[in-house]
Amino acid sequence: MKLFSGTPLSQFSDGAAKPKGTATGKKSAIKAKAKPKAERTRQPKPPRPHVEIPEGPATTPMRVIAIPRLASGGRWRIEAMRSISEPLLLWFTRGQGRITVGGVTRGYGAHNAIFIPAGVMHGFDASAQTYGTALFFGRGCTLDLPKTAQHLRIRDGGTQAELSALLDSIQREADSGKPGADRAAQHLLGLLGVWLERHADSGEEAARKPDASRRLAARYTALLEQDFRSGKGVAEFAADLGVTPTHLTRVCNQTCGRSASDLLHDRLIYEARKLLSETRLPIVRISEALGFTSAAYFTRAFQHRTGKTPSAFRRAG
Repeated sequence: MKLFSGTPLSQFSDGAAKPKGTATGKKSAIKAKAKPKAERTRQPKPPRPHVEIPEGPATTPMRVIAIPRLASGGRWRIEAMRSISEPLLLWFTRGQGRITVGGVTRGYGAHNAIFIPAGVMHGFDASAQTYGTALFFGRGCTLDLPKTAQHLRIRDGGTQAELSALLDSIQREADSGKPGADRAAQHLLGLLGVWLERHADSGEEAARKPDASRRLAARYTALLEQDFRSGKGVAEFAADLGVTPTHLTRVCNQTCGRSASDLLHDRLIYEARKLLSETRLPIVRISEALGFTSAAYFTRAFQHRTGKTPSAFRRAG
C-alpha cells in the first residue's frame, strides 16, 4: 500500500495550460507584433496579502493520549504531513506501519519509541491494530531533550517495561488532581528526558549516519515547513537548496516514496483542513494565507485532495 499518494495540484492552477485559440494571422505576423525582449522580462511577483492566522497560546500543558485517539476527527490528523510546536514521543506497543520524519520514511513496529522535536515535519499511518501512547511535552517545554529525531527499536523487555512505567506514572500524575501533581509530572518528564538521552545512541538507526539524500530531504522539509505558506513551488524551493527540481524530486522519492511536490501539497492541505476545522476564518482568507493564487484554485485543489469542497469539509466538522 502506498501511503500519502496523490496527483500534483499544478494541474488545477489558474496558470495551467489553456486551450489554444484559432490563429487568424500567420506566424510571421505574430512575430512582427511581439514585444521587444526587454519588455518581455518577467516582472517580480506582487507581494501577497498578509493574512493573520490565529496563534495558539505560548505555552500548553503536557498531554498523554492513546495513539488510536489521535485520529479522531479524521485519519488526516496523523497521516498528512505536518509539524507541531512542541516535542512529541510516540511509543508503539502493538501493530506496525510506516512513519515519515523529516522527509525520510521508515517502518515501525511494536516497542518502537520515536521522538520528534518541535517543528519537524512528520506523518504516520496506523491500522486498527495499532496501539501505544503519544506524549506531547507541551508548547514552551524547557526540558533538556534530544535536538534531532530519534527512532529507537527497544528489544530488551526490561527497557520496554521501564518506558511504559514512566509514561503510566506521568499520565497518573497528570490525571490525579492531587496537590503538586503538575510538579511531580514535570519531574517525571525530566526522567523521561534522561531515558531518551541514555538510549539515543544505542539503536541501530543511530549507528547509520544520514547519507546525502537523507540530509537533502531533511533540509527540504525544514525549509518547506518554514515557507509552505509563501506560494513557492518546488522549483523555487530547489533553487533555495542549490539543486535542480528533478534532483530534489528524485531524492524525495528515494527517501520517502513521495515526490517533492506531493510533500508540499500534502503539507498545505493539512494546514487548510486544520484552519477550516479549528477556526472561523473565511475560505478566501484561508486561501490567501496559504499562498494560493485564488480561492477558486484553492477549492479545486482541496476537493481533489480530500474529496470535499472546503465548505463541505467545514460543515462536516
